[in-house]
Amino acid sequence: MGDLDADQAARVICAAADIALVLDAHGVVRDVAVAKADLGLGGAGAWLGRPWAETVTDDSRPKIQALMHDALADIPTGWRQVSYPGPEGAADIPVLYAAVKVGAGGRVVAVGRDLRSVASMQQRLLLAQQTVERDYARLRHLETRYRLLFKLSSEAVLFIDSASRKIVEANPAATALFGDAGKSLVGRVFPHGLETEDADALETQLASVRAIGRAEDVTARLGPARREVMVSAALFRFERNVQFLVRLSPHGADADGTLVTHTRARLLEVVDNVPDGVVVTDMDGTILSANTAFLDFVQVATEAQVRGRPLGRFIGRPGVDMTPLIANLRELETVRQFTTVIHGDVGGSTTVEISAVAVPHADRPCLGFILRAVGERDEGEGSGVTAVTAPRSVEQLTELVGRVSLKEIIRETNDMIEKLCIQAALELTGDNRASAAEMLGLSRQSLYVKLRRYNLGDLSSAGTS
Repeated sequence: MGDLDADQAARVICAAADIALVLDAHGVVRDVAVAKADLGLGGAGAWLGRPWAETVTDDSRPKIQALMHDALADIPTGWRQVSYPGPEGAADIPVLYAAVKVGAGGRVVAVGRDLRSVASMQQRLLLAQQTVERDYARLRHLETRYRLLFKLSSEAVLFIDSASRKIVEANPAATALFGDAGKSLVGRVFPHGLETEDADALETQLASVRAIGRAEDVTARLGPARREVMVSAALFRFERNVQFLVRLSPHGADADGTLVTHTRARLLEVVDNVPDGVVVTDMDGTILSANTAFLDFVQVATEAQVRGRPLGRFIGRPGVDMTPLIANLRELETVRQFTTVIHGDVGGSTTVEISAVAVPHADRPCLGFILRAVGERDEGEGSGVTAVTAPRSVEQLTELVGRVSLKEIIRETNDMIEKLCIQAALELTGDNRASAAEMLGLSRQSLYVKLRRYNLGDLSSAGTS
């Protein structure tokens, strides 16, 4: 290539580089050629006559001096990255330079390559690496929290391989629940330590979860104490493995799954078995929960039959007793000795005395009622209906004000007067039913009906008196 002239040599250099500089022995720029129009060095023409080191950023000047020193000493220079100040507010422009001495006058030619694409890629790589490191740190924190929660949870939790049914992981609560303190549950086949019928129920539950993704909770007994637990199961995928997440909640957990203490569990058991009816409703009187005695009052077999129904369906007359009762509860938060009648689903009724309390500031506001029977059941004539004991004094009537409507009070007053008149007639006639009926202006049959209504006298001899 010895026959190349200066112009041809310049074109070769420009074609091989994004930018080319011709420098004298003192590093002063004598010529500039920029082959890449979008390089962003629009003022490169102003470099002529200026030292090359003054056109770059401060941290790149030592690199320029090293390039010039090696080139003038005929030492092969390596590629060095230098930076030019970018437009105002923009990033610096990186250029990769190599320099070589040409001719006998100490001239140096520096050729440069645009590194912006490489720098952008490096920047993206750095950001990606930082993102990965942040995600990795977050995953470590999540795993630490998970491990801590898994260890401290009071509920037994198991991870079970869906294919082999082997326990993959178990928390300390599960080990204590199974009564295997000091022994690891990992590797054992689930269900472990259960009665045969309970194991079959759990197998059915897991098969249902695997097939359709959900199943009803089942009750099982496990451990040496045969402790009853509620078993819930869910399915999830981990990489290519499918596992069951099994949660075992001891009986004594409330409806939303929150565990209660043993003392609270005993209290709930007592409340469920007291002879007085106990029922909890929402603030509008819809039944949320009830004990066994209340179910006996309303003549149903299970709590599910009353849950979600208005309490007013069973108490007094619809809208008459419950409306003022709930209004007083919301205002006063407590009501004592509210006398009314509770009706059963099959027709029976019982006179009860209600004490109630409102809990409006709880997470779930509710009303609580305690019902105590005060009437006596009348089983005569096979009616199965309890006789309602009429008020026995004016004081009892006045106590009804605010509890029931005026129409109801008037009816109770008539009943009280009628009962007192019948009692007086029987006393005056020496319990002679025929004379008492004549005195009261009633037929004997009407008198017998009223005697039966008010549960007065011995009705077994009604046909012979």
